[in-house]
Amino acid sequence: MTVNMGNKEEITLFGSEKGWRSSDWTASDDRVRGGKSQSYLEISGSSARFHGTLDIKTLGGAGFASQRTITESETWDLSDYDGIRLDIGKSDGKKYTIIVKDELLPRNPENGREQATISYEYDFAVDESAVIESTSIFVPWKDLVPKYRGKEKNDAPKFDTKNGKRFSIMMRSFFGDQKGDFSLTIESIKAVSLSTHLEKGSVGEVGKSLPKPTLRNFNRRSSAAATLGVILSFGIVYAAYLAFYPLFRDSYHMRAWRQ
Repeated sequence: MTVNMGNKEEITLFGSEKGWRSSDWTASDDRVRGGKSQSYLEISGSSARFHGTLDIKTLGGAGFASQRTITESETWDLSDYDGIRLDIGKSDGKKYTIIVKDELLPRNPENGREQATISYEYDFAVDESAVIESTSIFVPWKDLVPKYRGKEKNDAPKFDTKNGKRFSIMMRSFFGDQKGDFSLTIESIKAVSLSTHLEKGSVGEVGKSLPKPTLRNFNRRSSAAATLGVILSFGIVYAAYLAFYPLFRDSYHMRAWRQ
């Protein structure tokens, strides 16, 4: 069944006024490979808290924990939009991955497991010390990185926006860089047009994939610009002083000599 999202500036996929349903999501952790990581999706009002524990010892430095949508028959037509926007609440500052798929194959008849297909992924992190209520991260379709079994697949086609099949949110070790408890509160996931993203003032730069697009860094850039403006203004005033001081001095001496 194809769900036509309509031709709007934005459409809520999960959260916000549509809410979250725990029955729409399920855990997909490294336990299927013998690991011990575990994830949960805790629904609270209009937001969802993705949390759990990432174990990297069992699999020798590797590890992942994720929550994904359950439906295998529903298709999201997102072709009227330019990307997805994540509205993030509280974060622990760790790096997470949003994943979408446009193809799901039948389960392997021998073991009942899903057969691997290409995943389109985007890594992001939100500074835990940000002092605002929420942070918005815009992910253009073209910034999604195609991967197959965890490895980049450069010859893969672009994400088919007419055939969105699955959404996932993942915590992974990134080769041992992350481990232990994690927690990320997601207020909503929306498909948005570029104009809506710009009006929202989302974190990140359009057309540029940022490994850690944080609001704190965004504010730092604004503060740095303000500081630079003050320095330049002071420099201009000082330069003017140096330029005109000899004239004032000579004029003063001339008046004194005449007297």
